[in-house]
Formats: sequence, structure tokens, C-alpha cells
Amino acid sequence: MSSMAIETAGLVKTFGDNRAVDGIDLSVPAGTVYGVLGPNGAGKTTAVKMLATLLRPDGGEAHVFGHDVVREADAVRSRVSLTGQYASVDEDLTGMENLILLARLTGHAKKAARERAGQLLEAFGLTEAAGRQVKNYSGGMRRRIDIAASILNTPDLLFLDEPTTGLDPRSRNQVWDIVRAVVGHGTTVLLTTQYLDEADQLAARIAVIDRGKVIAEGTKGELKASVGAGSVHVRLRDAERREEAARLLGAVLDAQVQLEPDPVALTARVGTDGGRDGRGAAEQASRALAELARAGITVDNFALGQPSLDEVFLALTGSDTGHHHAPATDLEKEARA
Repeated sequence: MSSMAIETAGLVKTFGDNRAVDGIDLSVPAGTVYGVLGPNGAGKTTAVKMLATLLRPDGGEAHVFGHDVVREADAVRSRVSLTGQYASVDEDLTGMENLILLARLTGHAKKAARERAGQLLEAFGLTEAAGRQVKNYSGGMRRRIDIAASILNTPDLLFLDEPTTGLDPRSRNQVWDIVRAVVGHGTTVLLTTQYLDEADQLAARIAVIDRGKVIAEGTKGELKASVGAGSVHVRLRDAERREEAARLLGAVLDAQVQLEPDPVALTARVGTDGGRDGRGAAEQASRALAELARAGITVDNFALGQPSLDEVFLALTGSDTGHHHAPATDLEKEARA
């Protein structure tokens, strides 16, 4: 097996005057989760469809485990599976019936199909719902049955196209656990998502796509380091002095200060000139706090942390992802505190 699951060079797809994918270069290592992050209309799904041989590229090249997606489409299809944004199972069939049907279509004998369906239903926590029609499943259960259907025959590469859109935090965490388990068994996962925290949780490397182009690529740490050594988070005692505090912080840190929804909270990125050990960032933050103290502005809470992927995306594109984040889990809230 090639050490690279996916390699693309100058991949292009146009729809009339719209250049949906505009020269994308990707290198996805085998056996990992690779995140493709971007807003609606960025070109994520179009790129996935070309890699899965559902759309023919208009330019460039793409290889999956060394096979050209155009000239060797059948070889690619034998090694990949795709779970799209919407449920692909038959809602009028039960969970068990769906999996047996798909197993039979993919070559399993009758007895083997039932055994495989039962194994997956148990592994995905759906045994009790096996006899219920899928139309009566919750959103999280539908996503789980979708992914189960995608790995009836364990693929070398699984495309997950925005698998947790619209799910509640508990269901999202369940899907994340499934993704980790799939990768643990050797499958490569290419995950497209609008959720910044989802990419942060799952992906070893991330490509940020905007308007059909890759505008940044790297590990989470590399992407975060590219926009600053850290972020200063400040909570004031007096909300009426927030504007003054923002001006002082901006001047001392030479950075744009963001006013948070919390009326006493501010955030600013610290520059990258402090070196890898972060002492420069800490020194800048200390100077900023001292300046606030000299101005008589009381700080109730202060934290210096690595930039979030939200801040990375804002710095790279000048806007957020255009998608509301799912509610934070208790663990996420605790990590931010």
C-alpha cells in the first residue's frame, strides 16, 4: 500500500462560470484522519466527489493509493467508501434490513451478511434499534447507521462529508468515537467539516479551503503557530472600561483586539517573535497587564493560550466559517475555562 492515500496536483472542477475547485494540491498520509475545513461553497464536497470518482475533474490529476481517479476509476472504487451529508439508507427499512441488503449487494452470502450486520449494529450501539425503521431513528442514530453501511466491507479510504452537521453534542461525540475506531483499524479517513472544533479533535493534518483553493495546510499546531504565538484572554471587573482596555491592549500588543460577547471579555493575538518556548508571548502579555493596572483597570481573570482554529480561520480568510458551532460539551467548556 502506498504511504499516501491521496495525492492531487492542480485539481480543477468548473460548473459554467463557477470554478468550484481551483487548483487544489493535497497529500494525505495513509492511516490518518485528514481534515478539509472550509465554509459552505468552499469546494469541499466537489473535491470529495472527484476523489471518489463521482465527478470527472476538468483539470489536474488525482490519485488514490496510486490509482488515477479517471483512468483507473474501478480500482479506486474498490478501495474507498463515501458517507455523504445526508442519510443514504432506505428509511422504510429497519436498520438490520438496510445493512443486510447492502452487504448482499457487496458480495456477502446470506448468512455472512446477517452476521456482519449484527456485528456492526452492536459495535455502533444500535442493537436495540435493529428492528426499527430508520425513519424513526434520531439524527445521531442515522449518522451511525450511515457510517456502518460505509464499512460493511472495510475500506482502505473512507470519505466522511460533514458527518455531524445538525447533531447534538452527545451524538457528535459518538460519531467522533466511531471515526477514531475506524482509523484504529487501519482505514484512512478524509473528513470535510465546517466545525472548527471537529477538525481540532480528529484531524492529524488540516487543509483550509476557501473559494476552491487551499489557503493553508499543516498540523493543528503549525496552523495555530502561523497566526501567532498565543492569544491573550482578559475579563475585566468593569464593563464600562472595556473600550479603553481594548485600546491599551491593542497599542501594547500591536494587535487587533476582539470584543467578546461577554461584555467584560476581550481577546487579542500575541505576535510570533517570542520563539518556540513562548516566553516572548508571555512577556508581551505581562506588559499589557501592567499597562492596564497603571490605568486603574482591574482584571478579574487572565489567560494566555494557543490560538484556536477559529482565530486561524479568521486570520487566513478575514471571516469566520459562516457556520454556527455546535454547543460546547462540558469537556470543551472546561478546557476553555
